[in-house]
Formats: sequence, C-alpha cells, structure tokens
Amino acid sequence: MHLRVTFVAAARSSSLLAERFQDDRPLDQAGWDEVQRAAPELVSLAAAELRYCSPTPRSRATGDALGYGPLVQLALRDCDMGRWRGFTLGEAMAREPEAVDAWLADPRSTPHGGESLLAFIARVGAWLDTRPADDGGRIVAVAEPSVIRAALVYVLKAPPSTYWNIDVRPLSTTTVTGRAGRWNLRFDGAFSQSTRA
Repeated sequence: MHLRVTFVAAARSSSLLAERFQDDRPLDQAGWDEVQRAAPELVSLAAAELRYCSPTPRSRATGDALGYGPLVQLALRDCDMGRWRGFTLGEAMAREPEAVDAWLADPRSTPHGGESLLAFIARVGAWLDTRPADDGGRIVAVAEPSVIRAALVYVLKAPPSTYWNIDVRPLSTTTVTGRAGRWNLRFDGAFSQSTRA
C-alpha cells in the first residue's frame, strides 16, 4: 500500500532572523494568529488516519490548534546541536567561526558535539520508512522546518548539501507519497482537471 504523508511546518515562535537551534519556545501571539489564519486550509488534514508531531512546544501547539490531536514522535525532533543548542547561526558563528564553517561544509561533521547532518537526515528518513501502511494511507505530521527539509533530502535521494537550499515556511505543507525506500514528492495545486481545455 502506498502512503501519503503530508508535513505541516509548525507556526513560528520568533522572526526568521531570530530562529535558534533546537528552539523550544512556545508559540508567541504572532504564531497563534498565523495558525488561526491558516486553519481553514489546514483543518481538513485532521481526517488523516495517523497524526503525528515533533516534540517541540510549537509543533505540538500547532497540531492541537488545528484539531489534529497529534502523537509526539521523538524521531521527528530537531537535529541535536550539542553546545550550540539555543544559539542563532550568527551567535554560533561569532563564538566558533571555523567550527561553523566545517559544519556547513561537511555533512558528517559534529563540531558542536551533537548530531551530524547526515545522521539527522537518516533518522528522519528511517521514521518515514517505518510508517505503518496497514493503519491507513494518509498521515499528517506537524514538524519543525528543519525536519521537513531533512525528509525532503531523504525522499529525493539528494546530496546532503541540498538541505541548505530548501526553504520551508511556517504553516506550509509538503506531501510525499510512496512506501519505504520509494518516495515521491507530490505537488498539489488548486487547478482542477475539469477546467482544462
């Protein structure tokens, strides 16, 4: 059986410029307002047979606010950034510029003492590959943008450096279809087949 997994990016808890590694802050008022504006488009995903979320407060709050009642999945946690946890990229660069350069250049490196980008991508991919097909074909997962980027690199079998070129906006959706080891990225549009000439 083929699965349809729709990732919903968690609402933000800060401006994009102030995003921090492994940010555990809850949704702020702007995030709540974003969820309320996006809800009419996203509520229908609650019909999925399986509903999951990252363990972050903002992922859980986003899923709950959309009526998903998601089950927390530890495998969907953000990349372990070791001693850089809570830093912005700029703060890490100011403290350890050579270490940040090494981390950005080599997906196997762990200069922060945490998880490598390669290990992060593999962990998220393993979660995707172990989704139970016999429980239904539709899954929704509210996750941090970084987790969705890792999933897309895995699904596309793209070089790890592709991770840095994927922009996942808060409350955007991304759908993949398939089964373990054979995933496709799916684009759904509003254009109806019946309107074609």
